[in-house]
Amino acid sequence: MSLELIAAEWPATHVVACSTTRTGGVSDGVYASLNLGAHVGDRKEAVAENRRRLVACCDLPSEPLWLNQVHGSYVIYSGAPAFRETTPNADAIVSRDGRDVLGILTADCLPIMLCSTSRSEIAAMHCGWRSLSAGIVAETINSMASDPSELLAWLGPAISQPAFEVGDEVRDIFLAGIENAATCFEPNDNGRWQADLYGLASLYLAAAGVERAYGGGHCTYTDEERFFSHRRDGQCGRLATLIWSRGSP
Repeated sequence: MSLELIAAEWPATHVVACSTTRTGGVSDGVYASLNLGAHVGDRKEAVAENRRRLVACCDLPSEPLWLNQVHGSYVIYSGAPAFRETTPNADAIVSRDGRDVLGILTADCLPIMLCSTSRSEIAAMHCGWRSLSAGIVAETINSMASDPSELLAWLGPAISQPAFEVGDEVRDIFLAGIENAATCFEPNDNGRWQADLYGLASLYLAAAGVERAYGGGHCTYTDEERFFSHRRDGQCGRLATLIWSRGSP
């Protein structure tokens, strides 16, 4: 079975970004079939084979750099010594090395890829509601050498607003943290709220000066055939979203 990839549709001809779906791997059970997360209980040999298939399918220039994502706002550079010793705890990576492939793992949270239009600089962010509200977008952009106006953003597959129910406590955090956040919450019949993760991320990107954002429109929760979803299934695999450079802009 071949890998089905969702390619970024954005005007970044010098950079490639894409997300995997759950098809084309060797994992079984709740991880079937292209689970790329090594931390979720799947067989190590299955994850290794799935990652090998990903590298081969995308003809990647190097093995992806992965993170131990902790739903915070810590940003790490691709050349950090931590990558040589372990999988570092962080929720974003910034790279100015054209050989790097940056990877984010998700199963409902929102992966956001950034690239500069004027220099060889890319970044990858893991944006669940906790990391978004903690400031991961601003922290990542502030860690980049590029001016925010030079950046393009691509939003990979995530849970959609009709499937993402939250309580008052989550909504209140965003109302206190970002202007116009109220537009991203709709009341439901349970006395709770449907949160628009894509919309919230767009607000944070705009507030940080990123004027051009693309992607969105998928739902990991409702599209069971194509996507893993932690909120839907609990124990499950992880999708990968990658970004790498073709060369200088």
